[in-house]
Amino acid sequence: MAKNKQQATPSPETQAEAMKIARATQKPGQTKEQTKLIAQGIQKGIEQYKKQQKVKSRERDKLRKKQEKEKQAELPQEALQSTEYQIIYKQHWLPWLLLVLSWLSFAAYIYQTAA
Repeated sequence: MAKNKQQATPSPETQAEAMKIARATQKPGQTKEQTKLIAQGIQKGIEQYKKQQKVKSRERDKLRKKQEKEKQAELPQEALQSTEYQIIYKQHWLPWLLLVLSWLSFAAYIYQTAA
């Protein structure tokens, strides 16, 4: 069974950077092939570093998303608890006015019948 491995070719920027570093560290008498091998090793190191940073970035994102979900789960419970004490019932003035008018009219009726 053959496994399909995707051989990712390094980006031109990575290749150029690796070659620049390899040439900067080149010793006198070193052949071009040796420099190319050193550049390839540097490329692999850069690729490995980038992969590690991607993995760390994914882990940070997962942790951040998990914390956000936990906060979202906590907020509705806190909101429900806090709103229970903040409910204000507002009464309309019309029933009170009608009650006062009915008592006044009753008092006026009693006053007129008694006189």
